[in-house]
Amino acid sequence: MNGQSFNDTKPVIAILTMPADSAKGFRGNHANFVDIVRTGKELDYPIYVVTVRDLKLNSPTVKGYTLSSNNEDWEVHNFPPPQVIYNRIPLREDEAKPWVQRKINSYLTHPNTHFYNPHFFNKWDLFEWLRISNSTDYLVPMTKRLVNELSLSKILDKHPYVYLKPESGKAGKGIMMLKFQKDKSLPYRLKIQNDRSSITYKSPSLRRLWIRLKKEIGTSPYIVQQGIQLATVDNRPFDLRIMVQKTGKGQWGVTGVGARMAGLKSITTHVPRGGSIERPTRLISALFGSDMSSFIMNQIKTTALIIARQIERASGNKLGEMSMDLGLDQFGKIWFFEANARPMKFDEPHIRKRSLERIFEYSQYLAQHNKYN
Repeated sequence: MNGQSFNDTKPVIAILTMPADSAKGFRGNHANFVDIVRTGKELDYPIYVVTVRDLKLNSPTVKGYTLSSNNEDWEVHNFPPPQVIYNRIPLREDEAKPWVQRKINSYLTHPNTHFYNPHFFNKWDLFEWLRISNSTDYLVPMTKRLVNELSLSKILDKHPYVYLKPESGKAGKGIMMLKFQKDKSLPYRLKIQNDRSSITYKSPSLRRLWIRLKKEIGTSPYIVQQGIQLATVDNRPFDLRIMVQKTGKGQWGVTGVGARMAGLKSITTHVPRGGSIERPTRLISALFGSDMSSFIMNQIKTTALIIARQIERASGNKLGEMSMDLGLDQFGKIWFFEANARPMKFDEPHIRKRSLERIFEYSQYLAQHNKYN
């Protein structure tokens, strides 16, 4: 083995991803992998990228990828099998493949290897997990599976507008908003978000709109969710992105809180869809005053930790990190909208730096404790 000196006191960590058909060797977010491997080197942790195809835990060595001495180019080397596997399989479709599932199960049951964040979250599962606990049930907007026209009609009877979300979506893709405005000649308004813009489909009846909606969603399972009137600053709604990770003591901790403000014509706050990055304390202070701002921020952090613990408990899996989207309404009530098992990079530098360090702190904790405790 060459290309990286290994420290006997630190666990060997592998970033798990999918093989590529091209000369690149592996798929996934290469820029993210560069940041993780660079941080590992700075902290003196042995770390490499490995594909599901190449990771055979009972082999004496594993083919993996690490950064060359210039810290920019990838090199192939043989490495020891990892003690900790950090799961970054990029797509749900990858994870769902039977041969990948078999590999994941072999990693989960291997006695000498810790494997955390084994699966993507499903939106419906998340809301169900949070609904079964009194500590989190009140945070969840009314959410139903989108089964037929009747299920949509029932929730529209109770709420003036609803969101339609794919159960397995990410980054705001596929989200639609439906409003019923009875004083309009075409009272049903379906707003469909594309990459950077949105179109609105108007209909005189729910029956007609349902036909259009079915064309849009195809066979993808969807949920329908009560619309929450988010707090706004400068007439633009915002929500909060919280990064929670296990610490070096194996406990959940808040790594950082960011805020995202919706674009002018967007139905979500995602930055690629016109949203902007904001400081949460500025927005909360503007709405509720500086005295209340620190109280609300502490409440948000405490709530995020309660949610993370409940998701881990209900999922039955050992989790190491997640990001989540929380909202504040105009009365300061906190609402849960989403959690991601494979968090994307936070744009705030201080959150990003801390999140990278915590990957290694928690890996160290795992390696020092019995897998089955």
